[in-house]
Amino acid sequence: MSIFSLTRHTFSSKTLLFAASLVASVSVHANTPPPSPVKVDAVTTVPLGATADLMGTVHSKMHVPITAGISGRVEWVAEPGSFVLEGEPLVKMDMLPLSLRRAEQIAQIKRATINKNYLANEVDRLERLRKTNATSQFQLDQTKSEYELAEADMEIAKLKLEQLEDEINRATVKAPYDGVVTERLVLAGTDVNRSDTLSKFLDTEHLEARVYIPIKYLAFMRLGRELSLSNEQQQLKANITAVIPSADPRSQTFEVRVEIPAHLNEQWAAGQLVKVTVPIQQAVPTLTVHRDALILRKDGTYVVRVDEESKVTRLKVQVGQGTSDRVSVIGELNTGDLVAIRGAERLQEGQSVVIN
Repeated sequence: MSIFSLTRHTFSSKTLLFAASLVASVSVHANTPPPSPVKVDAVTTVPLGATADLMGTVHSKMHVPITAGISGRVEWVAEPGSFVLEGEPLVKMDMLPLSLRRAEQIAQIKRATINKNYLANEVDRLERLRKTNATSQFQLDQTKSEYELAEADMEIAKLKLEQLEDEINRATVKAPYDGVVTERLVLAGTDVNRSDTLSKFLDTEHLEARVYIPIKYLAFMRLGRELSLSNEQQQLKANITAVIPSADPRSQTFEVRVEIPAHLNEQWAAGQLVKVTVPIQQAVPTLTVHRDALILRKDGTYVVRVDEESKVTRLKVQVGQGTSDRVSVIGELNTGDLVAIRGAERLQEGQSVVIN
C-alpha cells in the first residue's frame, strides 16, 4: 500500500470518529430537558398543635326588643326587614293626647304666673302699709305665705311640663344603632302600655360567633387568642373576646365568643352555623412546608426539593397537622431547604430549574 493511500485511510477513520462523537454529544444534549422556571418556598419550623373543628352559631351582639316609651295608641311601626339608621324612628305613638295635655299644662303655668305676680304685688303693698301701721302683721304674714305657695305651684307646674315633654320625646322610639327590624309584634292602631314589646331590632354590623367547647380544653382558650372561622363563602381569623368558664352539667362544655371583624362580616348573618377550629393540644415546633408544595399521587405525597445547584430531587413525605397555608411534614427535609410550590408537577429527577 502506498504512503498516500495509508494517509487517506487514517484521515477517513479520524473523521468518522469525530463525527460519531459529535452526534453522540448532540444526542445527549437533545435528551436533556432545558431548565424549567419554578417558584420556591423555604421549609420552616412553626409551632403547631392538634386542632378540632366544632360547630358554632353567629349571633348579633345587640338584638334588643323595642318597647313602647309611653302608654297610648300606636300610630306607626317600622316593617320587618327595614334597615334603620341610628337616630331614625322605629315606632311612632299617637301624639294628640300628649299635645292636648301639654297645651293644658302651659295654660296652668300661665295661670300660676298671674297668681304669683298678683301675690308679689300684694306683699309689696302690705309691707308699705305695715310701715305706717295701716295693716296688721297677721295679714302681711298670711299674704307672704300665699305668695310662697304660689311660687311652689309654679315650680310644680313647670316640672309637670318637663315630664310631658319627656313623654312626647319618648312617644317616638328611635333606633339606638344601625340595624334591621327582624319582627313586628303589634300593628298601627293598637293600644299598648309602657314597656310592651312592639318589635325586635337587630344590629347587623357587630357580630360574634359563639361556640361550646369541651371543658377539658379550657386551658387552651384565652382572651385574645386567634381562632379560625369558616362558612361556605369565606374563611377568616378572629380573636376570642369572651371566655365563660361555667360548664354545662350535662354536656360538660363552656361557651367561647369570637368577635367577627365588621369589615369582613358581609358573608355572615345572625343565626348562621359556622365551623370553628380550636386547639386541643399544646403547640410544639414542627417542620412545615407551604400547602402548594405538596404533590399528591396514588402511591403517596411528594415534595420537590431544589438544591444549591438548582437541581431537583423528589422526596416522599408524610403529612400531618396544618394551618390555612402551611402543613407539617415528616421526610428528608431540613429547616431552610427550598421546595418548589409552582411548576413542580412535571419536573424530572435531577432536572435543572430556574428560580423565579
